[in-house]
Amino acid sequence: MPELYYKFIDWKAKGWLFFGAMPEWLLMLVASLIPIGIILAVFPGIFAFTTLAERKILGRIQNRYGPNRVGPVGLLQPIADGLKMVIKEDIIPKRADKLLHFLAPVAFCIPVLLIYAVLPFGKNIIPADLDIGVLFVFAIGSGTTLAVFAAGWSGRNKYSLLGAMRGVAQMISYEIPLILSVMTVIMVVGSLSTTKIVEAQTGGITSWFVFTPWGFVGFLIFTLAAIAEAARSPFDIPEAESEIIAGYHTEYSGFKWAVLQMAEYLSAIAMAGVGAALFLGGWSGPGVNIPYVGVALSIFYFIAKMMGIVLIMIWIRGTWPRLRVDQLMALAWKLLLPLSLFNIFVAGAWYYAKQHGHNFGAWIGSAVVLLLAYFLLSRFTQQASIEKRTYKFARLS
Repeated sequence: MPELYYKFIDWKAKGWLFFGAMPEWLLMLVASLIPIGIILAVFPGIFAFTTLAERKILGRIQNRYGPNRVGPVGLLQPIADGLKMVIKEDIIPKRADKLLHFLAPVAFCIPVLLIYAVLPFGKNIIPADLDIGVLFVFAIGSGTTLAVFAAGWSGRNKYSLLGAMRGVAQMISYEIPLILSVMTVIMVVGSLSTTKIVEAQTGGITSWFVFTPWGFVGFLIFTLAAIAEAARSPFDIPEAESEIIAGYHTEYSGFKWAVLQMAEYLSAIAMAGVGAALFLGGWSGPGVNIPYVGVALSIFYFIAKMMGIVLIMIWIRGTWPRLRVDQLMALAWKLLLPLSLFNIFVAGAWYYAKQHGHNFGAWIGSAVVLLLAYFLLSRFTQQASIEKRTYKFARLS
């Protein structure tokens, strides 16, 4: 039940304004619709201007300007792009499964938006404070895998299907280290609630889990796996235009294509919010306990951390080249998966040592063990060196 509902019940008991005359079922409905309305209104807008920021940042990385024609310094470019997508013709292939072709973008977008329901955006500000919030994120997020396959299958196009199969293989592969990287946080806190996980990191910046060896490694694994889950560069194998046109996007145009793109961006932003809550202290920061001002500060801290992770994703996209399919799978199965499993045991040993007062020893020991594990595992992922090619020329007689 949303926290807002209990606030409304309290106002009803006090007879404030019109709350005293409203029945409880109506209070429950209003309390549920307000967070939904805020999510639907705010985050698609954040998506629109995140695309603008990404295009401008990538432009500067590549020594060009980026969008700068529509509005002051290009600020109205997302509005122009949105209008273009709305009025653009919706082309559906003749042999396509029309119902599935229509439902796939919707099925992709709904689970992504539901993830925002369990994100703690500020102190005592969360749409649905579930005791199994982390489990809810990964359970509902796995539904996007079926949506990707449906999008590729419905077009009756071999390139779309190949892109969908690549996407499904990639999402399943990276979902395993993604979940295992979060297991360390759940073990240490002893709860699946995103609110309690953030509250466990409110003792100052040094209490953020990212500043522990197992938390730092878990954060790196989580970030890489989240980028791969969202199919962003350098893991954008499902959309390798040089090989399979545009993957499962190939047979989509107009507003449906825009919805697919929005779902991918919102998925990346949502996972950035999950990473901020689990490893970066969520809304915690200086001054959050100050009356009235503290709530605004907590919201600012959470949004800043979330968008900071998004900035890292954009930076990686602008600097790293795309991986090959075999490199993509080798990274997931040969490095991230065993490292995330090893990190769980290290986090358990760290917690046990800390309980017995060995704080410094736990930190140094776990850091050394994780570094050794990384170097040993990286040896298995190195590819055999390619011999120098020798050229032979025909002799002229």
